[in-house]
Amino acid sequence: MDTHTIPTELKAYFETSHIALALASVGDDNPLLLVNAPFRTLTGYEDADVVGRNCRLLQRDAENREARAKIHAFLEGDRLASVRTPIVNFRKDGRPFVNLLYMSKLKTLSGEVRFLFASQFDVSRSQPELLSAYDTELSRTLSRLSPTLAESGMVIEGSLMTIANTVATVAQAKLTLADLDAPGFP
Repeated sequence: MDTHTIPTELKAYFETSHIALALASVGDDNPLLLVNAPFRTLTGYEDADVVGRNCRLLQRDAENREARAKIHAFLEGDRLASVRTPIVNFRKDGRPFVNLLYMSKLKTLSGEVRFLFASQFDVSRSQPELLSAYDTELSRTLSRLSPTLAESGMVIEGSLMTIANTVATVAQAKLTLADLDAPGFP
């Protein structure tokens, strides 16, 4: 699947979003089809670095056992409509960060999954109020995205209930980052 199959309205929406967004193909290792400017700013990667590749390239050698299990469960069937999990990622320059990854499926009205939608947020050095602002913006993004998708005959699967701002998420991210900053971690 190439970028020409992405509805024009969806491409336009991505380019105007203020939060980091990525769109991946379904199947064949879920290659990225589209990323936006906030994604490029967050990760340091340009389109040419990531389009056509699976987003796991951001993980490098990080173990991410729990996050990977959640992502695999989300991808493997229809049981989970969306997933949200902290995951260790690395910027292009090698600096680690804890990404609060949100993923959902974009489906046609007949129920066929067309794309995987993802949003990224660096919670490793964030204050809870920044996470709260991000959650609000992500909720707005999902609400605004629905009519845009409807024009293309698609719906976003999942609910806003997945977006739960918790101080525990920020605390866990800070602990994870402290582990990453410890001597001996690449």
